[in-house]
Amino acid sequence: MTSTERRDKIVILLKENTEPISATTLAKKFSVSRQLIVGDIALMRASGHKISATPRGYIMDSDDKKAGRTYTIACNHTMGNMDRELYAVVDNGGALLDVTVEHPVYGQIVGELRIFSRFDADLFLKEIEKNMAQPLLRLTGGIHLHTIQCKDEETLQRILDSLRKENILLEQK
Repeated sequence: MTSTERRDKIVILLKENTEPISATTLAKKFSVSRQLIVGDIALMRASGHKISATPRGYIMDSDDKKAGRTYTIACNHTMGNMDRELYAVVDNGGALLDVTVEHPVYGQIVGELRIFSRFDADLFLKEIEKNMAQPLLRLTGGIHLHTIQCKDEETLQRILDSLRKENILLEQK
């Protein structure tokens, strides 16, 4: 199989799946190295494919994402209560689509999250621990933005109230 054929098959797989697929899984499927898949994804993105990297793997962006409106919220917390932030959103009917921090050199840095449930949140937290990774909030003393998605204003208010209760929501005073 040529590299072009492999990339075409990766596109088909990503389009057919609603759940992320890891580079390791793709590497095993095509009997190549994980690094080769990472390179394939980079080339596919450069050629215009809308592929996002999430903590659980790659996913093809689509225009028909889960129904709902998106909102940007500002948060401030330490690593020690990151779980409470994630749970406050997903337990109240929302989804965390991404996290954004403002870096003094690189400007905005955005990380895809796509956390839709407590299960997703727990996987994310386990990956941080397993890889000894530093979350983006470490770059900004805890201040960061999230794009969240929820079905209506009532859901948004529940999420905001829960984040306020946890003293995580960053608001103007």
